[in-house]
Amino acid sequence: MRIFLAAIVALVLLLGVAAWRTEPPKLLSILDGLAGGGRGTRMTGDGIAFGTHGQRLDVWRPAPGWRTASNRLPVVVFFYGGGWVKGSRDAYAFAARAYAAQGFVVVVPDYRKVPGVRFPAFVQDGAQALRWVRDHVADYGGDPARVALVGHSAGAYAVAMLALDPRYLRAEGVDPAIVRAGVGLSGPYDFYPFTGRAVEAMRGVADPRVTQPIAFAHAGAPPMLLVTSTEDRVVRPKNARNLAVALRRAGAVAEYRNYRGLTHEDVVMALSKPFRGKGPVLRDSLAFLSRHLGG
Repeated sequence: MRIFLAAIVALVLLLGVAAWRTEPPKLLSILDGLAGGGRGTRMTGDGIAFGTHGQRLDVWRPAPGWRTASNRLPVVVFFYGGGWVKGSRDAYAFAARAYAAQGFVVVVPDYRKVPGVRFPAFVQDGAQALRWVRDHVADYGGDPARVALVGHSAGAYAVAMLALDPRYLRAEGVDPAIVRAGVGLSGPYDFYPFTGRAVEAMRGVADPRVTQPIAFAHAGAPPMLLVTSTEDRVVRPKNARNLAVALRRAGAVAEYRNYRGLTHEDVVMALSKPFRGKGPVLRDSLAFLSRHLGG
C-alpha cells in the first residue's frame, strides 16, 4: 500500500497543475483518505437538503472525544472553487477532513453554477447555507455562535461577499454577525473589468461595483485572512493584497499571506495530508481561526 500510495503521489506531483485541471479534485480526496487524512474524523451528514433550489450539503466533525467548555465545537463553512462553473461538495472531503480533524464541525454546501445561473445566485446559495447552519448546526455538535467561513477561489469570493455585504444574509433573515471570521484562499475580490470566466458569471449586472468584494470593505467587517501565492496565474495576487489594504484602511482586521512558489491549485491542495508540505496553509488558517473563534 505504501509503495502504491507513493507512486500516486509522485505521479500527481509530476503532472502538477495539468493533473489538477484534467482530473477532478475528488482524486485528491481519495488520495488524502489513503494517506490517513480522514483519521479522527467522520461524516455525520451526507447530502442534507437546504435552501429553496434543491441544494445539498455535507457535515463533517471530529471523531468522538473532542470536548469544549460549552460541549459544542466551532464551525467552519467551506466553499469550494471551480470558476463558478464546476465543483461538488464530495470532491472536497479532503478540506472538510483537514479542519474536522482539528476540532471543527465542517459544513460543505453545494451551490448553483454558471450557465444555469449568474451573479448573484451563487452568493445567495451561500447565504441559504448559513441560514441552515444557524438553524441546524447545533444538532451536529456545532456552535452557531462561533461560525467562520473558509473558501478557495470562487469559494473565497463567496466568503468575502457574505462577510462584507450584509444584504445577502439579511435577505435570508440571518444576522450578518453570525460570521465571526473569514479565510479566503486564492480568491477574486477586485477583478473588474471582467475577464475569463467572470465575463459569463457576472453577465447582465447593471452596476459592476456590486460584484466586487473590495467595494464593501468597512470597519465592522469580521476579521479576514487573505491568502494568495506568487505563482497564481488564475487569480492574481493583487486581489488579496488590494482587499487586505482596503479593509485595514477602513479600520477592519485583515491578515495577508503570499506563499512563495505556490500555484493557484497548490494553495488548496496544501490542505490535504499528502501535500501539506507545499505550504503552511492549514497551520496558518487554524491559528487565525483559533484567535478569532476560541477553542
